[in-house]
Amino acid sequence: MERPLRLIHTSPVEELARTIEALLVVASQPLSVGELSDASGDSPERVETALSLLGERFAEGRSGIVLEHVAGGWAFRASRAAAAACERLFERPVERGLSQAALETLAIVAYLGPCSRPEIARVRGVNVDGVVAGLVERGLLAEAGREQELGAIHYRTTPLFERVFGLGSLAELPRLDDLGADVTEIRERLEAVAEKRPA
Repeated sequence: MERPLRLIHTSPVEELARTIEALLVVASQPLSVGELSDASGDSPERVETALSLLGERFAEGRSGIVLEHVAGGWAFRASRAAAAACERLFERPVERGLSQAALETLAIVAYLGPCSRPEIARVRGVNVDGVVAGLVERGLLAEAGREQELGAIHYRTTPLFERVFGLGSLAELPRLDDLGADVTEIRERLEAVAEKRPA
């Protein structure tokens, strides 16, 4: 004899939180409140309330996944306690250590971008074709149009770059005035951020 299904009564905000949880699980990149509002068909104010509820449910130390605000949107990441196990399961190229050349190139594009390979090469003083191609392959840089005169491709950092370095947006990068114009110093600051970031 089949047991009858028990109906679980939940509030409308809890229902919305479940919908948002599902949207964040299937999304390939962080979603803004506006995008979550459009997809769920609910108001931005209620979406923010639901995100607060999810933030409590998926907090560091309470869950294996953590809700975080990053790259201008909301996304899930592995908790610090689960990070090592996740790394053993998935070997993602973007999570492997970045070379000094890659960090310098990312710093230049983050601060000066969008910029072309020749512009990056002028700042670094060396050919950057291979480094830029590798960063595009890893998803940390993307094309951002072409110069009208020479047709050189411009590159910009991506939301994945912000996510990898734990930035809500590029506005959170240290100010150049505070660092000085030395690219080496910028690189050291980016390395420090990369070492501190959760996996």
